[in-house]
Amino acid sequence: MADIAVLGGGSWGTALADHLARRGHQVHLLFRDADLAAQVRRTRVNKPYLPGIRLPDGVVATADPREALARMDLALVATPVRGLQQAARWLEQSPARAVPLVSCAKGIQEETLETPSMVLARLLPGAARNLVILSGPSFAVELVRGDPTAAVVAAREPGVAREAQDILSGGTFRLYRNEDPTGVELAGALKNVMALAAGVVTGLGLGANTMAALITRGLAEMSRLGLRMGGQISTFSGLAGLGDLVLTCTSPLSRNHSVGCELGRGRSLQEILQGMRMVAEGVPTTRAARQLARREGVEMPIVEQMHGILFAGQAPRRALEELLARDLRRESDAAGAQGSDVAGV
Repeated sequence: MADIAVLGGGSWGTALADHLARRGHQVHLLFRDADLAAQVRRTRVNKPYLPGIRLPDGVVATADPREALARMDLALVATPVRGLQQAARWLEQSPARAVPLVSCAKGIQEETLETPSMVLARLLPGAARNLVILSGPSFAVELVRGDPTAAVVAAREPGVAREAQDILSGGTFRLYRNEDPTGVELAGALKNVMALAAGVVTGLGLGANTMAALITRGLAEMSRLGLRMGGQISTFSGLAGLGDLVLTCTSPLSRNHSVGCELGRGRSLQEILQGMRMVAEGVPTTRAARQLARREGVEMPIVEQMHGILFAGQAPRRALEELLARDLRRESDAAGAQGSDVAGV
């Protein structure tokens, strides 16, 4: 059994710690908030993020990075994108640096337009070859209650991906290997933008026709940018792409879908976010995705309209009207293909 450090005591980090401890691993769950770490250590429950779930004895909650990282065989970075710098500072203190480092964040850093693994590779150059991406359709609450869940681990080094797969898989959590970390990360980030848009569809009271169109056209946009950035088209039809997209676009458990739903009902973004404890990564990712698409010359009309709703006061119904009024074209032009010109679609 392995010694595992989970950096980030939110819902997903806590769920992963619970899963791994139940598989017999020793897990240190590292919190930024010392008071919350002490509370979880005492009560065995992370009440703010995963209420009602009693953590097994194999989970040690701590706010001390030296305790959490001293003997680790594998580390999972389960912070939001905005917490990656803190995670890197923690990892710099670890004597066990040459271990698989699994990035679980789904987003794009707004200031640099970097994916989470790019941020970690820049901040921790020695860890770059050991980076693994964990992504796919996986809600924390469903993982801890034992619902069968499938996801992917992606790395440029096949041996590192296999090691992470072997340690993290088990019980009702099945992981597949993938050799396209670029595509896996971009799919995981961009689907959050589409989940916001899907929530707007729900909030406007529109039906299954509209939702099906949104999901399909959203996948086309995700694939176009992914291909331009060096990802593989097959990744976007897999668990990290289509799988996660369907999950977050259709479930009320999705924070991004919930934010979009409230936007569709007429609430302001500021009002919505003030009432949330957890992060909706789709909001900053929308701004970053728009910048990336414009930089790369890739047309992403749903991203553009979602940006208008979030940051420019665009009315949701007006955004929908503008999408429907776009020039007519061949469907296959929007799908793109490996090596093709995917910009002018």
